[in-house]
Amino acid sequence: MTSMNAQPRRGRKDGSPLRVLVVDDEASLAELLSMALRMEGWEIRTAADGRSAVNLAREFKPDVVVLDVMLPDFDGLEVLRRLRADKPELPVLLLTAKDAVEDRIAGLTAGGDDYVTKPFSLEELALRVRALLRRARVVADTTESTLVVGDLTLDEDSREVHRGGVPVVLTATEFELLRYLMRNPKRVLSKARILDRVWSYDFGGQANIVELYISYLRKKIDADRKPMIHTMRGAGYVLKPAS
Repeated sequence: MTSMNAQPRRGRKDGSPLRVLVVDDEASLAELLSMALRMEGWEIRTAADGRSAVNLAREFKPDVVVLDVMLPDFDGLEVLRRLRADKPELPVLLLTAKDAVEDRIAGLTAGGDDYVTKPFSLEELALRVRALLRRARVVADTTESTLVVGDLTLDEDSREVHRGGVPVVLTATEFELLRYLMRNPKRVLSKARILDRVWSYDFGGQANIVELYISYLRKKIDADRKPMIHTMRGAGYVLKPAS
């Protein structure tokens, strides 16, 4: 169980950082993904085309690959084929702007372990990567899925939330927002940062969407209880145990 004072161990079984290879020809997105995944404590390398990705994978020996299907030289499915020729069990998360069912089927049939379409939530992508690593038994057994702050618990696998032992029913977006707050207890998080991590990377909305969902969470988490979600005027929001 993950308490507010101890983050889960997300390293290899030998204690070294997990290695993630991000392959995307859109430089700004690759950098955004890299920053988000480094926050997990992982070692990240990036490649902008298929040939570089294959060569870097042989040198870097990643534990998981986040792979864009559309690349400038040859497509991601060919990269996937070459990666699997070298390491058949390598977990691969396919990333693409295509959202047609036949495209998903093609990617998964080609051997992709999971499939995410743009735009996407960075928090969701990190969750998918963690799930692939657990499935591949790469992550140390001490990594667990339950976040705990005070009397508030959130299970990342079952998606169950309880406050003081009482179940709290959340929508998908409310769950992602609460998870981000709980993974950063006692830290003041700005609206811009919350938008980047909880909503899609190119979300075009305004910061008031954060205010709206914070209000939704308060009604479910803090209603008739001592508050845990606090507004820091001009700075953002913070979640901490009820005093």
